[in-house]
Amino acid sequence: MATYLLRRSLQALLTLFAISIILFGLISSAPGGIMSAYAENTDMTPQDIARLRAKYGLDDPIPLRYAKWLGNTLRGDWGNSFVSKRPALDEIADRLPNTMLLMGVMLVVTLLIAVPLGILSAIKQYTWFDHVSTTLAFAGQSLPVFWFGLLLIIIFSVTLRGGDGKPLLPGSGMYTLGAPFSLLDRVKHLILPVAMLAFVSAAGYMRYLRSAMLDVIHEDYVRTARAKGLRERAVICKHALRNALIPLVTLVGLDLPSLFGGALFTETIFAWPGIGRLYFNAALKTDYPVVMAVLVIYSGLIILSSLLVDVLYAALDPRIRLA
Repeated sequence: MATYLLRRSLQALLTLFAISIILFGLISSAPGGIMSAYAENTDMTPQDIARLRAKYGLDDPIPLRYAKWLGNTLRGDWGNSFVSKRPALDEIADRLPNTMLLMGVMLVVTLLIAVPLGILSAIKQYTWFDHVSTTLAFAGQSLPVFWFGLLLIIIFSVTLRGGDGKPLLPGSGMYTLGAPFSLLDRVKHLILPVAMLAFVSAAGYMRYLRSAMLDVIHEDYVRTARAKGLRERAVICKHALRNALIPLVTLVGLDLPSLFGGALFTETIFAWPGIGRLYFNAALKTDYPVVMAVLVIYSGLIILSSLLVDVLYAALDPRIRLA
């Protein structure tokens, strides 16, 4: 196990290094470049633009600029935001708790919906319950996320009203501006974005788990467990589900980096002050230090999550050996 983890860690570092080169090259080669943010500013003179290019080293070759960026990054300096002039890591740290709150609640709600529905749909194959849940799953995977979010806002924030005439549910932000802290207020602001994300995510998880359960419930070891007189609940939960969880572990493990990266469309539509919205605004304003920091950290978390999934495979299935 130790040898395997060491080898995979070295591979992860090389992969992240290659990804950083590609990301830096793509960002540096984008049309307009960093100076595109100042292109329409009539107050900027050619001398001002030349001074800014010299300040940020934009006249240097891309390999030299990458070497400087890598050296600064390894020392913990990810650069300052061009917009706020604050360190990029500080910009990310300010919004990370908000993103983790949204995505953490969404992941818990998604699993609470997807796992029971996936199991019941497989056990009750071809019944009305299976047909209804499968149809909803197809609908959830087919709906455009941004369209579904706007639909929720129109229904629950614009059309439907509470007894006091206010919107039934808030459609933007994570709390009511000017109001004191209230747990109920936070929950109300979470409902719509979490519902939007959970409905789409649970649809995919449910279909994978249903398919995996159908593959294992007819295996010999499941029939043997029933023949021994075990209760059906024990057969499903202790024998079938453990093996059926492997595909779901893959999906959940690869989705764990979203706890950091957030959901770009959701956070933008619902004005949620998280990493996804930070990245979107930084990309619009060509705030490349923030964009680069978000992408590299997110890439590193994806690589780390894939390693975690491999380790969980061995824990769930004794037949898998890591060497």
